[in-house]
Amino acid sequence: MAVSVPNGALVAIASGYGGNLTVSAITNASPASATSTAHGLALGDFVEVTSGWSRLTGKVVRVGAVTANNFELEGIDATSTSVYPAAGGIGSVRKITGFTQLAQILSSTSSGGEQQFVNYQFLESDAEKRIPTFKSAFGISFSVADDATQAGYVLASTANDDRLPRAIRITLPSGSKLIYNGYISLNKTPSLSVNQIMAVEVTISLLNEPVRYAT
Repeated sequence: MAVSVPNGALVAIASGYGGNLTVSAITNASPASATSTAHGLALGDFVEVTSGWSRLTGKVVRVGAVTANNFELEGIDATSTSVYPAAGGIGSVRKITGFTQLAQILSSTSSGGEQQFVNYQFLESDAEKRIPTFKSAFGISFSVADDATQAGYVLASTANDDRLPRAIRITLPSGSKLIYNGYISLNKTPSLSVNQIMAVEVTISLLNEPVRYAT
């Protein structure tokens, strides 16, 4: 059993991307391995994935072992062909070339992600049953001390205006990392409460579930 506090966690937003690299195949393996001719990626790079597999597309994944034309998608278990149909994962990736810290975060909240169900009952039964259907849309909000000169604020403002998805990396004090991908919105009107720090709200609307790495 272990418990921890988030004090010291660092939040960063992707500040640059490389060009699209065509992925001609992804294996049904753990970790999955992608084929991309002369990709030029290195161990530890982060890539945004576009794939025919809905459970994978939109995720940001760390690159594992590499060869000239192949690279592993660390943390992705694609062994289930019912979830990841064979030969269906082709698409592209693009490398994240830099991250900028979103500094001066005061607090964070999350919303959505709740499992939804459909209830049913047979005529001959005296009790309802239910099966899971989908999870509601998930998002994270950060309350950030108002300072329009901070690099993270400027990047969040750009993302708010261009409406392009960005990778978000949260590095916990333990060294483990949470990697998200989503649309960033910035409420540029600061809170104005007596004796309280002025703050703006940065909201991330996620495109897929996060990927977590132990280190």
